[in-house]
Amino acid sequence: MTRRIDAHQHYWEPRRGDYGWMPADDPVLSRSYRPADLAPQLDGAGFEATVLVQAAPTPDETEYLLGIADACPTVAKVVGWIDFERPDQRARLERFAAHPKFAGIRPMIQDIADVDWMLRADVQWAFAAAAELDLTFDALGFSRHLDNFLTVFRRNPGLRVVVDHAMKPRIRDRGTAADDFSAWAAGMAAIARETQAFCKLSGLVTEAEPGWTVEALRPTVDHLLDTFGPRRLMFGSDWPVCRLRTEYAGWVSAAEALTADLGAADRAEIFGGTAARFYRIGRR
Repeated sequence: MTRRIDAHQHYWEPRRGDYGWMPADDPVLSRSYRPADLAPQLDGAGFEATVLVQAAPTPDETEYLLGIADACPTVAKVVGWIDFERPDQRARLERFAAHPKFAGIRPMIQDIADVDWMLRADVQWAFAAAAELDLTFDALGFSRHLDNFLTVFRRNPGLRVVVDHAMKPRIRDRGTAADDFSAWAAGMAAIARETQAFCKLSGLVTEAEPGWTVEALRPTVDHLLDTFGPRRLMFGSDWPVCRLRTEYAGWVSAAEALTADLGAADRAEIFGGTAARFYRIGRR
């Protein structure tokens, strides 16, 4: 039987001091989140394993996450961070890659002002190194990054890519002058069609309005199912960030409702099988 795997969650300790994006006084985000905090949610939803993803742009945080993974059986893999602007970090990346629970890397491109940063000559070494070391690459950005990500993926066909949070479509702007659904849909379809990239069914509730409904999310999820298909889609909670809109069980329930029309085998892929294949998470 396919294990249920949460392909995207975080643990953090704000007192470490390297979460520059985090508001100092946010009642949801600005607190410690540890394995003991998530364990009841995982048990309640039947998830046996998770992928722990970086949330600070420092290699020190990656070391911190690998330490958690060593001590926490439910953490199957860690997605970390290295400085793409420093080619001398190749040795550090090789050291990370030797850890049995290290999966790959995620630059925090959504927080970089220059939309063309990923095309700069001085960062190309990192994409190539990830491919050479057979590591994963989590693509974190917004709709405005889609064309450039497609360029990067074409340049590095050996890179094992997953698009985080479906590239954060602005669900809350549907039907307004800021609606970007058409551009987002076209960009995601191009990535699905022209590359072997995977996609995370995650991060959608925080792109929706407070008081969101399952039906508000449906056009986005239907497009992902049509373009990537269940074998290239993987569920992720984005916990604890999801708590800005709903608790863990609320997003799990919504994701299950949005995929309820699929057959059992396809649902098993989205809720575990795809993540197991992409991140190479073995059976117990």
